[in-house]
Amino acid sequence: MSFFKKLKETISKQTESVTQKFKSGLEKSRNNLSEGLNELFAKYRKVDEDFFEELEEILIMADVGVNTVMELVEELKLEVKRKNIQDPKEVQEVISEKLVELYKGEDLDDESFELKMNPDGLTVVLFVGVNGVGKTTSIGKIAHKLKQEGKKVLLAAGDTFRAGAIEQLEVWGERVGVDTIKQGAGSDPAAVMFDAVQAAKARKVDVLLCDTAGRLQNKVNLMKELEKVKNVIAREVPGAPHEVLLVIDATTGQNGLVQAKTFSDATNVSGIVLTKLDGTAKGGIVLAIRNELKVPVKFVGLGEKMDDLQPFNAEQFVFGLFEDLIEKQG
Repeated sequence: MSFFKKLKETISKQTESVTQKFKSGLEKSRNNLSEGLNELFAKYRKVDEDFFEELEEILIMADVGVNTVMELVEELKLEVKRKNIQDPKEVQEVISEKLVELYKGEDLDDESFELKMNPDGLTVVLFVGVNGVGKTTSIGKIAHKLKQEGKKVLLAAGDTFRAGAIEQLEVWGERVGVDTIKQGAGSDPAAVMFDAVQAAKARKVDVLLCDTAGRLQNKVNLMKELEKVKNVIAREVPGAPHEVLLVIDATTGQNGLVQAKTFSDATNVSGIVLTKLDGTAKGGIVLAIRNELKVPVKFVGLGEKMDDLQPFNAEQFVFGLFEDLIEKQG
């Protein structure tokens, strides 16, 4: 069975509404990629070095990242040689297959994309990222998702420095029907986390979602602060935080990758929340993050609605990017 047929079969077993969200959320990226690839496939009669050079340019323009593109194209060349592919149109399927392989890799299984839950009690999730990437909104939407799954959730307002951050988190808490533990603006974030953990234990909460400050211009202090917050949480709940989720705005492209590397160095990031993916034509950033950081993207923002922050799915992502090509050939 061809890869496109297998992919369509996998997608058909998943919820139609999820498929629609990925398709509509990736529309700008799909149009950008499809246009470039269609022109490429129409232009070349054979698969040669010029063909691969132009393919590299298209993928780099989609923000897949230079290192990732070079690796991907090298693998494509080997596969094309191995299968003796002459027709450029046949390369479409190989590209799609390699993208799923690249994203999943050998180090990830389906469970890697899910939130790690503590089987022995309270699960603590720490959210990090610079200001303005949609961190508070992501916390609110994930709180809503967990509540829908029947979990008892509590929020911790650990961003005590940004004006309005505490109130913004409270508004989200009220919207989704969960409480927020807070102190006054300018207070010690580690003290807020201590209070939040105590409250979560007393109320027998399942999941504590913790907001943190994101002032990268004062990087050294911020990273020390995050370390202090992590230490307080780990002392009160052994093994916590169970996840450190870095929130990145997809529309910032490669700049988001630089942020990711900075936070990864300081906080042992375990997963990425990629917001505003629907607002960019450069959805390839998902692959650049995965390949260069070796950290899974766990959630992607595919729209403004409450349930538009979706758990990441590699097959849905590739189908969303190449739907036009897949429907033609699959």
